[in-house]
Amino acid sequence: MIEIDPQQLADRYTAQWNVPDAAERRAAIEQLWAEDGTHILHPPAEIRETAAALGFDHPTLQAQGYNAIETRVTRSYERFVEKQGFTFRARPGAIRLHDVVRIGWEAVSTATGDVVGGGSDMLVLDDNGRIKTDYMFPGS
Repeated sequence: MIEIDPQQLADRYTAQWNVPDAAERRAAIEQLWAEDGTHILHPPAEIRETAAALGFDHPTLQAQGYNAIETRVTRSYERFVEKQGFTFRARPGAIRLHDVVRIGWEAVSTATGDVVGGGSDMLVLDDNGRIKTDYMFPGS
């Protein structure tokens, strides 16, 4: 496993969600993620409730591979950055244990500078230091 500064990884990870240019966003994804990387999102309460009403006890939202992750990051950018005026930033204190990096992040209003949300991620890295699996927990 190569040496990686966990805070620099956290900064690069959160930065990808803010990139307005599609080509630059794709390049950031390819630099950060393994080709078959998987992003797994702990769904918001309303999605969990809807799924439970349909008989699904443990819904997960998952994107795998560059194209699916690019779609996920792009849609998040469009909704939260472009339309709602937020930016994402890493919280200090990212930590690495073997091939796992725990990071925290915040959503910040660009108009006021107020923190309006956030969460945490557990990033599992491959031998090249790229993200193999990302477990995202918004609201934590």
